Amino acid sequence: MTTTMLDLTGLKCPLPALRTRKALKSLRAGDLLEVCCTDPLSVIDIPNLVIETGDRVEIRERRDQHIVFVIEKVESTVTT
Repeated sequence: MTTTMLDLTGLKCPLPALRTRKALKSLRAGDLLEVCCTDPLSVIDIPNLVIETGDRVEIRERRDQHIVFVIEKVESTVTT
């Protein structure tokens, strides 16, 4: 299990969600992605993205002007 840090401070909607989606694609099941944002809309966009991808938000908190999410990559159930 690894933790990847993703600093998205200063980016505005929709970039935080798009970059988070791209980062999640490169992770393996059980890996964590720590996302740091400043865009207030990320409190809506990132959790909705995680619902779409089937992954899990482990931690969501605010630190000063920053919003931090820790997302666990869940094993894909999609079969091809």
